[in-house]
Amino acid sequence: MGGVTVKDIESHKFVQAYAAFLKRQGKLPIPGSCWVDTVKTSHSNELPPQDIDWFYVRAAAVARHVYMRKTVGIGRLRKVHGSTKNRGSRPSHHVDASGSVDRKVMQALEKIGVVEHDEDKGGRRITQSGQRDLDP
Repeated sequence: MGGVTVKDIESHKFVQAYAAFLKRQGKLPIPGSCWVDTVKTSHSNELPPQDIDWFYVRAAAVARHVYMRKTVGIGRLRKVHGSTKNRGSRPSHHVDASGSVDRKVMQALEKIGVVEHDEDKGGRRITQSGQRDLDP
């Protein structure tokens, strides 16, 4: 009988708790503070995120996403974090999220040892220490 894993917890609650853990721990390297304050997460958005801790929340969501799957690339994350673009009177379309944001999040998670680059399949996968950190 195994213990409780990430798969047993509601995603929203887990992401909020892990984001708070990452912020409290203080090890997650955040790109320049000016960049974090001004960057938009998708070109479908008009404004940057209003939440001060949005980078920690995105990092927690990405860590959970990689945990749930074997390997994940930046293109897949762009599609997952994408949204609908408001095109006025024309029909709406899906727009992928910013690749730069997801790339910087993955690089930050790599630096703290949660994910690693998968040479065989491409993309990133969860490390054993990352799996230990994520499991409650």
